[in-house]
Amino acid sequence: MPGSPRRVVIIGYPDAELLDIACPADVLHAANRLGARPGYEICLATVDGRDVEASCGLTLRAQSRLDQVTGELDTLIVSGGFGHEDAAGDARILGHLRRLSRHSRRIASVCTGSTVLAAAGLLNGRRATTHWGYANRLAERFPQVTVDPVPLYVRHGNVYTSAGVTSGLDLTLSFVEEDNGPSLARETARALVTYLQRPGNQAQVSMFLSGPPPEHRQVRDLTAYIGEHLAEDLGTVALAQRAGISARQLARLFDAHLGTSPSRYVRTVRTEQAARLLSCTELPLTAIARRCGFGSTETLRQAFLDHFDTPPSAYRRVHLRQSPA
Repeated sequence: MPGSPRRVVIIGYPDAELLDIACPADVLHAANRLGARPGYEICLATVDGRDVEASCGLTLRAQSRLDQVTGELDTLIVSGGFGHEDAAGDARILGHLRRLSRHSRRIASVCTGSTVLAAAGLLNGRRATTHWGYANRLAERFPQVTVDPVPLYVRHGNVYTSAGVTSGLDLTLSFVEEDNGPSLARETARALVTYLQRPGNQAQVSMFLSGPPPEHRQVRDLTAYIGEHLAEDLGTVALAQRAGISARQLARLFDAHLGTSPSRYVRTVRTEQAARLLSCTELPLTAIARRCGFGSTETLRQAFLDHFDTPPSAYRRVHLRQSPA
């Protein structure tokens, strides 16, 4: 392959989740087969170079000790799993993680690997996510981290955190797109028979699985912006100004590529995001209304009645999920 390969190191440890390691590795391997240039050179590293037994009982062969990993890295990934607490308490892992982070273009965690990143101080002052069932625990233990339990993955600077297990696949597909463009990312997703592809702002716990991002660049950029800025002015005029087009042209684009108007799209996204917050957090309705861009709880209530034919309080009673012990 022309050019130096992109060096990717995945940090494993005993009782890691197999999929937290396999999803990133297989996505990058598939991208290599489909023509990633330069390709990805993938290495599983452990603190002592020993093989690790994953939580499912299968043993993974380590390819390097962490102290043998030197030089510049493209991507450093910390796996999650039931062993994440022990890993977060291992001074050797944390020391190597801090060292390697200084030489990595991109740093990421899958699932509860965020606990290890946080313990190393790499999430201080950053927004991050993790498996929805561990979000409250992460926020309580590391108050300097802004934990968002909703998205599939979050990017803050060059640090990426992802939600539970298979969200590592979505995160790694976003790396492929970032490095090689959307066409290769779509081909990789097709090869893996997975979503093409779930955006990072899609909720972890969701009944509203969306299709692939719009092909049209301006529409795709605006839908991503809307999902990340729900509390801001998302009126048709404001969105058109952001895209540098007229409000009439914006309406035509949304109708052609999304089958709806900008205002209806925004209201739907706000309502579904509110539903997700009701499902996996205990935030009060006033906070959810504010965070999702509704002017009041009454506006939120009316949107819920229109969209789900039920008020938000009743929806929460049915759908709120408790974190595991």
